[in-house]
Formats: sequence, structure tokens, C-alpha cells
Amino acid sequence: MTAPRIALIHALAHSLAPINEALARDWPQARRMNLLDDSLSGDLARSAHGIDDAMTGRFLALAGYAFGTGAQAILFTCSAFGPCIDAVKAKWPRLPVLKPNEAMIDEAVGIGRRIGLVATFPPTLASMPAEFPRGVDVVPMLALGALEALDRGDTALHDRLVADAAERVAGSVDVVALAQFSMARAAAAVRERTSIPVLTTPDSAVAALRKRIGEGSV
Repeated sequence: MTAPRIALIHALAHSLAPINEALARDWPQARRMNLLDDSLSGDLARSAHGIDDAMTGRFLALAGYAFGTGAQAILFTCSAFGPCIDAVKAKWPRLPVLKPNEAMIDEAVGIGRRIGLVATFPPTLASMPAEFPRGVDVVPMLALGALEALDRGDTALHDRLVADAAERVAGSVDVVALAQFSMARAAAAVRERTSIPVLTTPDSAVAALRKRIGEGSV
């Protein structure tokens, strides 16, 4: 079987390394294609209107380009753009299009009904809880200052702030979900501070992609 071509569409430069590392480790046969528009997150953060038709159009354009190159699936890696990704799914209903967190959400719901959702980008906590099924209690927690630390290259502070946020919520939930691809690097630090399961988006997403495309036995 020809190795599948997977398009990875990013709105944060920090998301590239975690998902590429996960694919290299867990699905090295997949051919990776990375598309980055690092203005998306900044434009959303500054927008007075939130996600609008213009933002959705940008996602449709990126997806159209990716599928036009022969990509067999798309994985979006920024969790704050759920409605835009829904529009992509609706336009290409027969092709695998994964939201950043849908695989991790499925995994988290399988563990427990009370989920600690830790993020470093505030719009993520505004949009992502709606992606969870009804009956699940999502407890959001912002790791304030962590993304800014990562932007400065202070990875140690980023990881500590994420672990601090996870520790604050861990005592009242069944599982901690790290909501952004850029946060996967902090998973080890988080696991040192809590005894409950800790999930990351890249690991869950790779497993889901393999299953969706039928490469689970590769």
C-alpha cells in the first residue's frame, strides 16, 4: 500500500514539533505535509468578532490547497478554530478531516466523566468545551503566561506553568487533557505532579488517523 500523505495545518509554530515527533515515532510510514499560517491565532486573539466568515474562508482555502496536492487526510493542530474546521468537514465529507482534539476527547470520555481541560491560549477554553459530549463535566484551567514563555523560548517555565495549572485542577477530575499540541512537551512535568491519566493531543490524533485511514496494522 502506498504511504498515505497527511496534511498537518497549523496556526501556531509551536505545534509543528509535537505532532511531527509523534508521527515519526508512531507512524513513520506516513508522508507528512506541514502548512503553517502563524497569523491565524494572532488575528483571532485581536478580533472583536471572533470566528467569522473571513476566518472560515481562510481555513477552507488551506484545506483546498492540501487536498489539491493529494493529501488523503487533514489534521488541524490549533484547538481554537472548531467552527472553521466544521466547515472544512462539511465541504469534504468523504475525506478524513480531524479536529485537533476530537481523538483526545474520545479517549478522555472513555476514562471518566469529569475532565480537566488545561490550555495556554484563552480562546481555546472559549471554544473547545462545546466539543465534548453532553453529560461530561469539563473543568477549564488556563496556564496563564505559559504560551508567552514558550514564545520567548523559556520552555522550562512553560512546562512548569502548565504543570502548575494541571495540579490545580487534578484533585477534582478523572483525567487531565492538555488542550493544545504545543503543550505536549509538558506532559512529563504534569505526570510528575498528578497520579491521574494525562492525555496529549498528538498521541491521540496519530492513533485516530491510522485507524481512520486503515493503516492501523502498518
